[in-house]
Amino acid sequence: MAKVMWKPGTFLYPIPAVLVSSGTMEKSNIMTVAWTGIINTNPPIVYISVRPERYSYHLIKESKEFVINLTTEKLAFATDWCGVRSGAKFDKFKEMKLTKEKANFVQCPMIKESPVSVECKVIEEKNYGSHTQFVAEVLAINADERYIDEKGAFDIAKCNLISYSNGGYFLQGKKLGKFGFSVKKKK
Repeated sequence: MAKVMWKPGTFLYPIPAVLVSSGTMEKSNIMTVAWTGIINTNPPIVYISVRPERYSYHLIKESKEFVINLTTEKLAFATDWCGVRSGAKFDKFKEMKLTKEKANFVQCPMIKESPVSVECKVIEEKNYGSHTQFVAEVLAINADERYIDEKGAFDIAKCNLISYSNGGYFLQGKKLGKFGFSVKKKK
């Protein structure tokens, strides 16, 4: 079967669907972001891309901080709702019955119901047209202790994380192998 060529666009799927919290404990917002990822390991650097029309854009631009909160199957409804409703009109924490949790290094609240909250400090901004990319250093990773095993490792498989793909949300599937499994020597 042949491949069909389409015009250029954004089709690198699946990608994480995350809830980004911004602002302060008193004046905060949550927005859904799918344009996010890792840029560097040491120092740890990530990015989010945000449209300037978004309410959170100005909160992040002003404070230079945000928190990336991973989303789960239980957070799927809130993830979608926070992406289609404006923080200018709704208190998303209140509407979605999500709990603000104080972060360690940034003023933005973390989302208690998220299994992982990543505290970020903006180090660079780049405008690419429809979106501004906020490049940020990771200041702390806050993991829910329910997902930490007896060896102190984080068991991401227990989280039921979701991803975004071509207009839909999907539950991540089963683990297929561990990094390096293709070259591991047989016992």
